[in-house]
Amino acid sequence: MAKSQTTFSKKEKEKSRIARRVEKEEKKEERKANSNKGKGLESMLAYIDENGNISSTPPDASRRIEIKSEDIQIGIPKRVEADPAELVRTGVITMFNSSKGFGFIKDSQS
Repeated sequence: MAKSQTTFSKKEKEKSRIARRVEKEEKKEERKANSNKGKGLESMLAYIDENGNISSTPPDASRRIEIKSEDIQIGIPKRVEADPAELVRTGVITMFNSSKGFGFIKDSQS
């Protein structure tokens, strides 16, 4: 009589392959059962309340506050023109090199 051609390792590999296939099918069925396809738009919407928290209920329309678009500042605020009196600074020359046109001024305010 001839010996069987299937060895122990071949049987174990076949068992693990079948187990992986079954596990893959189970995961596929679970994804199908938990999928969000076919649900309405209302179940997918999220709202933000007055504190910035996400909720599933729409905000109360009576608590709405009107904000003018001119009051919203995005980025750097507009530059305020400086007073001309503040632009003029006074001080004492501590060192000046006339050949180089270079020197230091000690500010009287600081």
